[in-house]
Amino acid sequence: MSDGNTSARPSRAAIQRTVGICVAAAAAAWGAFVPAVAVPPPMQDAVAVFAFALALWLTDALPYVVTSVLTIVLLVETGVAPTFRIAATGFSSSLVFFLLLVFLLGAAVANARLDEWVASRIVARGETAHPFHAFVLHLLALAFVMPSAVARAAAFAPVVHELADAHGLERDGPFSTSAFLVLGHANPIGSLALMTGGGMALVAAGVVRSAGYPLTWLDWAVLMVPPVLVLYGLSAAFASRLYDHPTTAARDTATPDRDSNRGLGREQRLVTVVLIGAVCLWLVGSVASLPAIVPAAVAVAALACPGVGVLSSADLAEVNWGILFLVGTMFSLLDRLEATGAFGYAVDTLTAIVPFHALSQWEGVVVLLAFAVGVRVVFSTGSAALLVVLPVVLRVGTSVGIAPVPLALATVLVVGATTVFPFNTTAVLVAMTHGPIDSMDVLRFGLVTAISALVVVALSWLLYWPFALGVIR
Repeated sequence: MSDGNTSARPSRAAIQRTVGICVAAAAAAWGAFVPAVAVPPPMQDAVAVFAFALALWLTDALPYVVTSVLTIVLLVETGVAPTFRIAATGFSSSLVFFLLLVFLLGAAVANARLDEWVASRIVARGETAHPFHAFVLHLLALAFVMPSAVARAAAFAPVVHELADAHGLERDGPFSTSAFLVLGHANPIGSLALMTGGGMALVAAGVVRSAGYPLTWLDWAVLMVPPVLVLYGLSAAFASRLYDHPTTAARDTATPDRDSNRGLGREQRLVTVVLIGAVCLWLVGSVASLPAIVPAAVAVAALACPGVGVLSSADLAEVNWGILFLVGTMFSLLDRLEATGAFGYAVDTLTAIVPFHALSQWEGVVVLLAFAVGVRVVFSTGSAALLVVLPVVLRVGTSVGIAPVPLALATVLVVGATTVFPFNTTAVLVAMTHGPIDSMDVLRFGLVTAISALVVVALSWLLYWPFALGVIR
């Protein structure tokens, strides 16, 4: 019998936030009041501030922006950074501004409703015998021009229902289940093909560059497009087989709601031309040493010009500032952890615990990727997980003689394909909200995509990346 006070009980999210604040406070107190014994005081303070930020980010106890500002202030107040300018050095990285420009390009695609136009092509083709194949291919195509898996998920969720209706399929049947799994799991994988595909690719490229292994936009495309296409295709194929939806179905004779003859509008043509121009500049810049941020800046400026007006100041309010502040603050933390010797200490400790030198190269890679997966499953965004795990993986891998670039790319693919809990990826939450999938579907298919990623990584490392690296060098 209910006591009538159920609504007064704290929710799971409230408990999580409370725990996060308590852990963060404990980390700050440890750095401030517990004397350093085994490590120098600056190193302990740096680790304490890092733990403070990590606890708040992981539990969403405070908005990302608030946590980031508090972290920068703590770096100065604890003496880990001598000045505020040094504490905020991560925000001077071109990656932060590059990510902002990529977000704005994604907003331009949405403002021009180019994503809706692509979606309309699927539904308008009512004669197709393979609605699932059409859905998968169009979703992948949009990943190359719209750098937001969440925006693509939101745009394509209604399309799944329209396709089901147009082909006489149940909205909660096998077809919809397969399509929404692709929308939640495979859709973010498509964003990894290009350096400008989204947050995970940009963050990984920035970390690799800061580690001394710069990759141009073209380098990234050459190395990542084939593995991503294979992994995306495998994921879509498994989604189709896992839920055994029919490849053909009796179609409803009703005419699809969307206009099958509607061509590109003015704004859609402008956005398409500008994006093609940006891609051409990225290709040229990869050879002519033009910074990748320049084409993005030119493209955003062109779309915001008077008379074009695809982008406006209102779009800045819609930018995910939380992720931008998280990225800038994390780079500041990584800089301070490096300066205080905390990174070196962590690598030495890890290599002392795990005998990497006694392992074969493949065994070492497996251990490092398992570590990356372990970190990934507790994060709500892949970008944040990569910021934490990739520098450590690269440092350890380099110290034991593992090729850094393939190791970095392997980590990106595995982290990007690991979504076993609904909170791991926002695109999955969108898919669960609109489709007939539950947490068990997410877990089961997440394990499938993670294992597929390991297979693709192994084949790429053995057969493709050595050849590709030889070409781009």
